[in-house]
Amino acid sequence: MKYLDQVEVSGKRVFVRVDFNVPMDKSGNVKDDTRVKASLNTVTYLREKGARVIVASHLGRPKGKRVEEFSLKPVAPVFSALLKKDVPFIDDCIGEKALAAVAAMKAGDVILLENLRFHPGEDKNDEAFAQELARLCDVYINDAFAVSHRAAASNTAITKFVPVCAAGFLLKNEIEYFNKAMGDPARPLAAIIGGAKVSDKIKVLENVIDRVDRLVVGGGMAFTFLKAQGYNVGKSLCETDMLDLAGTILDKAKAKNVQFLLPVDVVIARTPTADADVKIVDIKNIPDDWMGLDIGPATIATFSEAVKSARTIVWNGPLGMFELAPFSAGTFQLVDAAVASGALTIVGGGDTDTAIHKTGKSDRISYISTGGGAFLELLEGKTLPAVAALG
Repeated sequence: MKYLDQVEVSGKRVFVRVDFNVPMDKSGNVKDDTRVKASLNTVTYLREKGARVIVASHLGRPKGKRVEEFSLKPVAPVFSALLKKDVPFIDDCIGEKALAAVAAMKAGDVILLENLRFHPGEDKNDEAFAQELARLCDVYINDAFAVSHRAAASNTAITKFVPVCAAGFLLKNEIEYFNKAMGDPARPLAAIIGGAKVSDKIKVLENVIDRVDRLVVGGGMAFTFLKAQGYNVGKSLCETDMLDLAGTILDKAKAKNVQFLLPVDVVIARTPTADADVKIVDIKNIPDDWMGLDIGPATIATFSEAVKSARTIVWNGPLGMFELAPFSAGTFQLVDAAVASGALTIVGGGDTDTAIHKTGKSDRISYISTGGGAFLELLEGKTLPAVAALG
């Protein structure tokens, strides 16, 4: 696979697949421009090299139809302001409008095409639609890691019809940081896996056990492991159909000599609300009508010690219901531990990303992935189809 800085782009028409799937408010304005900012390094590099830059993305799930609430038009002025360059918006991504707009471009110009998913061929990875996109360009750049785990016309099929294809700088960072963390890491390597359900992370757990030295498990999924060990978990989230699998994973970790850390105490409440009465109890003492919603102070201390002495950390999933103040300490204090470790720390997953930004310490984390689902599939050991297509 080639990267952007390894291909000739000067004077070329360069189609850049980005991820501008940004949150919008009720008035149709961009609420968070993080994903737009993530594209700037690649687009700026192309402009400086004298390329004609054709930017394309999806927004939402219009299911192959033109739905105005999913138009990328409101993103154009935000993109223009961040790039400090006027970016015309083109009302389609293929056909005469798009072709004419590209033909009128000069070196260093940038245009933004309309939502790729307004056409049914995008989600279907349709080759005919991909050929129409390919007519616009001489070079194809994929810089949309967040959707690289799903084969679509604009990230997979298009590579068959454009002579030069490469990864942009964002995609390059995602791949290289992940490879540093999981390919040949500085050890000890610790994985922090949280979130609600074991069933969502089965393949992740099975894959990382073969690679890590320490596995820190929190969030709702921890109670399935605790139940598998014979603890009463009260009303805590627990997947009873996953108990045997949880036991198998625990056995595998022991056989591999992987330190498997589970909560020893928890913050409990009768209801998951911000004003709930809470208690801190040992995991042996969870009442039948209470639920665990965060790790307790003894667990925070144990987890933090394991994290602080790690040299590489991979993190997916929060350790409690951090959105509510009474249940946020576990996740937030593990962020502190990761920062204090000085380790190469790679974080993926929307909830984990949100939690870290809430602490105000996101700039002290080595790398925060832009793609939850794609990051999860890398942790599962899968090859991303859009990345494979660049090879």
